[in-house]
Amino acid sequence: MSDGDRLPAPEEAPLRAAAGATPRVPRTGTRPFFSRFFGSLAGAAASRPPANLRPARHAIALCHALLSERGEVSGLRLASEALSAYQSLDTPALDAFFDLLVEEFSAEPQEINRAIETYRQDPSPANLVRLQAIIEGPRQELFRRCNVAPGGTGVLVRMRHQLLATLAGHPERAGIDADLMHLFRSWFNRGFLVLQRIDWRTSALLLERLIRYEAVHQIQGWNDLRRRLEADRRCYAFLHPALPEEPLIFIEVALTRGLVAKVQPLLDPDSPVVDPATANCAVFYSITNCQEGLRGVSFGNFLIKQVVEDLGRELPRLRTFATLSPIPGFRKWLDSSSDTRIAGYPSPQLTAVLTRLDERDPQALLAISPHLREELTRLCAHYLLHAKHGKAPLDPVERFHLANGARLQRLNWLGDSSENGLQRSVGLMANYVYRARDAEHNHEAYARDYRVVASHELERMARQLRLASVRGG
Repeated sequence: MSDGDRLPAPEEAPLRAAAGATPRVPRTGTRPFFSRFFGSLAGAAASRPPANLRPARHAIALCHALLSERGEVSGLRLASEALSAYQSLDTPALDAFFDLLVEEFSAEPQEINRAIETYRQDPSPANLVRLQAIIEGPRQELFRRCNVAPGGTGVLVRMRHQLLATLAGHPERAGIDADLMHLFRSWFNRGFLVLQRIDWRTSALLLERLIRYEAVHQIQGWNDLRRRLEADRRCYAFLHPALPEEPLIFIEVALTRGLVAKVQPLLDPDSPVVDPATANCAVFYSITNCQEGLRGVSFGNFLIKQVVEDLGRELPRLRTFATLSPIPGFRKWLDSSSDTRIAGYPSPQLTAVLTRLDERDPQALLAISPHLREELTRLCAHYLLHAKHGKAPLDPVERFHLANGARLQRLNWLGDSSENGLQRSVGLMANYVYRARDAEHNHEAYARDYRVVASHELERMARQLRLASVRGG
C-alpha cells in the first residue's frame, strides 16, 4: 500500500529526472545533518529535562537515519527500530518527539520560496514536480518509510491518536496531523477496504473488539453479543489488510416487520428471533468508528451503501432501509439555546421535567402530560431542522446521515429509555430513511445548500412551534 503511494506514476518519472530531483527523498534542511540535529536538540534541552529528551533524541536519530538510507533491507530494519523506539516513549518523551518532528522534518520555507520563484519564471512540468516535492517536506516520506515495517500502519494510526490529544495545546503540530491524514486518505481509500459480515463463527479476537469498541449501545457481554448476531440481525465491518483483526468501523442491523420506533426491544438479549425471510425492513441501530487515529477518514457512507446493496440481494423482500438514531446534542441544546425564534421555550413546566431527569428520575417522562410531550417533540423537530453549526445542522448524527443522502423521516417518543438516552436526547430517537432513488438528489441538496430533507410531518411540527412562539411574543 505504501509502495503505491510512494512510487511516482510512470509519466512522472521522466519529469522528476528532468528536474534533477531524487524521487521521494526530500531534503531535511540546508545545514549539515549533524549540525542541525544536535543544534536543535541543544536548544530543546534548555527548556526540557535531559531525562525526558534522551529517548526522544534516540527515536528522532533513527528517523533521520531511515530517511538517509537507500537500501531496502537496511531501510526495513531502521523502520522497525524507529517505530519500536517511538512506542517506548512515555508522555514527556512523546511530547519532545512531536516537537522534534515539527522542528526537524517540516518543509523549509526558504526552499519553498525558491521553488515557487523558479516555477513562476518557468512553469514547466519538471519545475512543478520539484515544487510539489519540496512543499510536501520530508515528514511524509518518513511516514511512508515507517509504514513498510511490520505493523507500521497500525503504529502510525496510534501515533495520530496520541497526536490528536495534544493539538489543542500545541497548534504548531497541525502539520504532523495534516501529513498523516494525507497518507491515511490514500492508504485507507475504499479500494483497500474489505467488507466482512460478522457472525458467531468470526474469530473470538474480532468479536471481543466489537464488545470493546461499541460506542452507541454498549454490549453487555457475550450473551448480548450473540443475540445481536442471530438470524434476524446482521453486523458488518470494514477491515484493512494492514490491520488484521482490527475493525475500522462496524454497523449493526435489525431485520424487522415494519419500521421500529424503540431501540430497547432490539437490544433485549431474550427477545424472540424473527424469521429473516418475513422481514420487510432493515433498521441500522448502531454504527461505530473504531479507530480514533482515523478520525476524519470517511468510511460510514461507503459502509451503509454497501450494506444496503448486500442486504437487498440477500433478502429481496426488504423494502425499507432506515436508521434508529440517537439525537446526541438535543438535551445540551435545550439547556443552552438562545434561539430567539423560540422565545419562551422550553416552558417552566417542561423545565421542571428536565430538572427531574437531571436528578436521575426516569419516571419524569412516563407521567408527562400530552401537552408537554408535544412541546418537547416540537422542540426536537426545530432543533433538527433549524439549529446550526455554521451552515450545517448542529446535530452530528444528522449531519452524517443527510450527507449520505438520507431523509429525516420521524421522531420516536421514548425511543431510547436508557439513562444515556434520557440524558442526551430526553429519550427521543430519529428515523432516517435511505431510498436509492432519492439518495443522490438528497445528497446534492445537502452538499450544495445544507438543506435538511425531512418529512412534511416534521416540517409541520417545527413550523407550529415557531408560530406559537410568535403568538406568545
